[in-house]
Amino acid sequence: MTIKHIVMWNLRGESPQEKAHAIEFLRSRFEGLRGQLPGMLQLEVGVDSSRVGYACDVVLYSVFDSQESLASYATHPAHLRVRDELGDLRISRHQVDYAVSEAA
Repeated sequence: MTIKHIVMWNLRGESPQEKAHAIEFLRSRFEGLRGQLPGMLQLEVGVDSSRVGYACDVVLYSVFDSQESLASYATHPAHLRVRDELGDLRISRHQVDYAVSEAA
């Protein structure tokens, strides 16, 4: 059974340029985690293109081989470093984790 981990954020930015810079900073930091985390099977960062008022700015979609791997990710030094680098850049955060059977 794999675990999908989806996180969505809205980011700080007084202007469209500041917001774009914040988005790129977040994207580059999370994409830098590829290959560093045991049990992480997939990582994708998406940027909203709809621009509707209720949309989040960025989504992180990742897949782990087990609930234990996802739990280890939460405390892994590389992940904690990214979280610290982002600081207060994120103004809201939403998360969903769910299990998917191999047959799905």
